[in-house]
Amino acid sequence: MNTFTSPPADGKNRTANRTMNGTMHTTTNGPRHGARNATTTQATRRPRLSGMTWLVWRQHRAAFWTMIAATVLCVAWMIYQRGQMMDFLDAYGFPAKNLDNAEKQIAPYISAFTTITTGLTAIPVMLGVLLGAPLLAGDLENGTAKLIAAQSVSRDRWLATKLALTGLVVVVTTVALSAVFAWWWSPIKTEPLDIDWTSREFFNTTGPVPVALSLLSVFGGVLIGVILRRTLPAMVVTLGFAVAVQAVWGYFKLSLGDVVTATTKPVSPGTPVTFPSSVPRTAHVFDASYVSGSGKLLDLNTCTETLTDGATERCMKKADIVGSSIDYLPISQMSSMQWFGASILFALTAGIVAFLFIWGRKRLV
Repeated sequence: MNTFTSPPADGKNRTANRTMNGTMHTTTNGPRHGARNATTTQATRRPRLSGMTWLVWRQHRAAFWTMIAATVLCVAWMIYQRGQMMDFLDAYGFPAKNLDNAEKQIAPYISAFTTITTGLTAIPVMLGVLLGAPLLAGDLENGTAKLIAAQSVSRDRWLATKLALTGLVVVVTTVALSAVFAWWWSPIKTEPLDIDWTSREFFNTTGPVPVALSLLSVFGGVLIGVILRRTLPAMVVTLGFAVAVQAVWGYFKLSLGDVVTATTKPVSPGTPVTFPSSVPRTAHVFDASYVSGSGKLLDLNTCTETLTDGATERCMKKADIVGSSIDYLPISQMSSMQWFGASILFALTAGIVAFLFIWGRKRLV
């Protein structure tokens, strides 16, 4: 017994003692070493997300994965449709051969846009109702907010993680959809087809606009949820909010561009008037008017009630009509209009987020 408990006097015994003690330590603590290996293995298998980020992802993983899966399917469908369209265009001889006489042949490929744009234009509304409104309203309604507030994590960090992770998923999915749709449309974008680039089906689904509209709808829904503190009422009110945003945006979006006016050279009063030929065929036309000698704009119906050519000539001479003008927006302004409008929407979204941190965090209990 003394051999194991008392320190040896000579170096040889000390060597032996260290060897025996080391052997006994290894034998005794063997299972503990195995447990450490198991713990290390489990640690390497943990999800990369951790802490509050992992908690928020796990809490909303069903909605996030649904968005990602729907985006992947939609992107795959658009890639397939673009491939079909490009096969037709190559066989037709485009772009060396224009599409003026191919309206019937290309009609099925144009109608394919409608199938996708119907869903793309509804994305901001759906995200606001199904993701934004319940994001915090659900936690406030079922008591999860009180549980988290009792932990060491601050409400600011919890709110920031919620908004940041949600915003990231929204941005990634909408950017992917916008980029692929623009890529699909780009080969025929400047062709004079039956496509109005100012319509919500094309203006609101390309560039930064879908991202800006989605973020505004989502974070607006979050704020509504914090105010109402009930999921279902928040979803209903967010639906009205998102639809109102779309309506207001549709009303003001054309004012984001600089209207171009094209006029014809003056002719003698009573001479037949032509319209400007410099207007691009893809332009969005606001208005067409006659121009009098004094520069006054007259409606195109000014002399339509006359029954004969002679009477029409006398009417136009009496009205002093010497030319015509057309107000339009060229498609070349589309990108600048989208970015200008999106910057306004981003600013509104930033204001909502700031208001959530300044005022809304006090209600997260």
